[in-house]
Amino acid sequence: MAMRSMSISQIRSEFDEFLYAPIEEGSDGMLLSVLSALARLNIDPWQEAGNLTRMSRECATQRLASLISALPGGALAHLNARTVAARLITLLPHRPSVNIAPREMLLGAGALNNSRVFMYILIINATLLALTFGSQYFKANHQPPLHASFSKAS
Repeated sequence: MAMRSMSISQIRSEFDEFLYAPIEEGSDGMLLSVLSALARLNIDPWQEAGNLTRMSRECATQRLASLISALPGGALAHLNARTVAARLITLLPHRPSVNIAPREMLLGAGALNNSRVFMYILIINATLLALTFGSQYFKANHQPPLHASFSKAS
């Protein structure tokens, strides 16, 4: 049975319209695409596009607007990043059945889980410490006294 392989470009083609869309035309006539902007921020463009696709439109727009605002050089400072992001997000494939929370919300949930884990560990350690000291106290107070027998050597 022959196995058919897919190239990376075939796999990632669902994001092409979004990634190659222009954010802004520079003063030199060069277009700044979403792909270029994400690469300038050292973010994998296809991974970010996938992450944005799984978010709600509102969260994805907010995330993309913050990335556009974070571009180095301030060349896009005159743009309304939220308006540009909203336009660009419409170019992503829509997956209504899958929805993930933005990273900030996930970190908050993780912090809650981490605090519970920390509390359980603290309780277990306190219990073990109490048992250790209690057993040492019990041993020290409930041992028969040592009787020294002295014999006189004649």
